Amino acid sequence: MPNIATDTDVLIVGAGPVGLFLANECARRGLRWRLVEARATQSEHSKALAIFPRTLEIFDMAGVVAPFLKAANRVTQVAVVTHGRRLARMQFTPEESPYSFIAMVPQDVTEKLLVEELLRKGGAVEYETAFVSAVQRGDSVTVTLDHQGQLKELTTAFVVGCDGARSAVRHLLDLPFAGGEYADSFMLADIETNDALPADEMQLCPSEFGPAAIFPMSATRRRLVATIDHVEGDAPSLELTRQILKQRCPAEIEARSMNWSSYFRIHHRHVARLRVGRIFVAGDAAHIHSPFGGQGMNTGLHDVWNLVWKLDLFLHGHGNEVLLESYAAERIPVIKNVIETTDHLTKVMSTPNKFAQTLRDVVIPMVSRLAPFQHAFVQRLSELGIAYPESPVIEGPGKRYFDNSLRGGKGISSRFLVLVGNNKESSIKEAAQQLGGSFNDIIELRPAASEGITLVRPDGYIAYSAHGHDNVKALGSVRSLLERQTA
Repeated sequence: MPNIATDTDVLIVGAGPVGLFLANECARRGLRWRLVEARATQSEHSKALAIFPRTLEIFDMAGVVAPFLKAANRVTQVAVVTHGRRLARMQFTPEESPYSFIAMVPQDVTEKLLVEELLRKGGAVEYETAFVSAVQRGDSVTVTLDHQGQLKELTTAFVVGCDGARSAVRHLLDLPFAGGEYADSFMLADIETNDALPADEMQLCPSEFGPAAIFPMSATRRRLVATIDHVEGDAPSLELTRQILKQRCPAEIEARSMNWSSYFRIHHRHVARLRVGRIFVAGDAAHIHSPFGGQGMNTGLHDVWNLVWKLDLFLHGHGNEVLLESYAAERIPVIKNVIETTDHLTKVMSTPNKFAQTLRDVVIPMVSRLAPFQHAFVQRLSELGIAYPESPVIEGPGKRYFDNSLRGGKGISSRFLVLVGNNKESSIKEAAQQLGGSFNDIIELRPAASEGITLVRPDGYIAYSAHGHDNVKALGSVRSLLERQTA
């Protein structure tokens, strides 16, 4: 059971989308948690925007997807446009997911929805409360917080730093943030436009002036992200936005007014470790990368989805150190892949080399028509292709698993699912029952329509699968795998 000697089980630092989602998950699992935020309120700006299919599946399993579907503008195609010429238009409708679209939801709306879900669960954000320091002592962490100038201490079993790119938690742990900074400055503009462009299409616009990307929030509201040569003023003006649209983007689009704009520099960095003892980092505190591809927030949400069930099992005496260490072992390769993908996309779109530009404009129309390229593009962007083949607590490719039984917030929580295919042999039933008895608190036996044995983790990834004839042996392998990561 959770450590009753501590004030709380999980202290979450930072109430952006990642911290808010982690708090919702702690509340859903009945853990004791606290969420502190140095700001006085939630973000009022659109910032992160795209929510991809696998993230929507995760939100579904967590029971929070409904309001996001209601708020979202759904994007089902991605176009590459340069010099007024459409190089490619690729469908974004992955058939293997019920969420065959990109959900465009401004970050301020995402945070609002997650805060509302948290309130429904009886929780709240502790605003104007900054993380100051932490000292680890055995099986607990003593944390000093600053609430409106008043210092106070609390003792927690775990700390998770979700406090952004300038993370105080990461600095405390002295974790190097290895990587680099792109030479270009960037601008972001949240604008009201005409309705000439399709509301369900995102545009990527490479050009000799630098790359731009247009993300539709509705038929007449769009996000423009682009490189710029010179920063003018405190924030990009409507005039600058119109100039960039005219230079680089489809001729039909018109910027009519500005909702919000900002300049920023982008980096490609990540930590080598996601854990030091009982303190973890996730989201932008652990990795930052180019906004082209829209992967940042989604990757952070996946971080805490991977972590929270492991903390839950450990706190209830069912998980061990191997399980906790698997967080970094599984997420670091994914983070590296995301950084490499977004870095490559950024360089392809922004190359200053004339020959490379010409080659790009010739190659993209050809390869974008190829089915394997389209499939790989959608798999990477949708995050449906994320898997954990190198994990110490998985045998096999570690691919995602999703069906209707996992949906709605009650289909799966912190129990492994052992799916047993139709088999009339008494030895199989007996072995399955024995397995269930040995791990009664952490597994659930379910019948499966197909033959074989499948072990599905609490985060909806397959830890083990066998479809041969020796199901008794397969159940023995499941037992061994569970023993490896449980207390």
